[in-house]
Amino acid sequence: MEIILKDDVKGVGYKNDIVSVKPGYGRNYLIPQGFAIIASESNKKMIAENVRQAAHKAEKIKNDAEEIASKLGDLKLEIKTKAGESGKIFGAVTALQVADALKEKGFDIDRKKISLGSIKELGEHTAVIDLHKAVHHEITISVIAE
Repeated sequence: MEIILKDDVKGVGYKNDIVSVKPGYGRNYLIPQGFAIIASESNKKMIAENVRQAAHKAEKIKNDAEEIASKLGDLKLEIKTKAGESGKIFGAVTALQVADALKEKGFDIDRKKISLGSIKELGEHTAVIDLHKAVHHEITISVIAE
């Protein structure tokens, strides 16, 4: 089933992308939740016109994302957490903690745009920040014991 995304959907695509999904996922989740519309010819033409008109706005948004990525550079975050003697932490480091640490450094990035694996041990880890569909930036996270 082909659909046009109205919003960014993690693991599926970005706004205004035409993607193929399984029919049940499209009909029962994406369309009722307002994340997508069916990719009919008229809807495709409408989206193409909207994309054409919004091209200069999209270029500005992409440039802003690239500017944020360059400011982030080789940023290394330190997150303090409680840990046992073996190096395992109690709980896990989440995207919310990373977003808060970035906010302290002066970067207001939504936690939903931060992808990190399961961080359950002390040490160095990497996280990917999805600033734009064409701009992704990796940062280093150093998890240390309190």
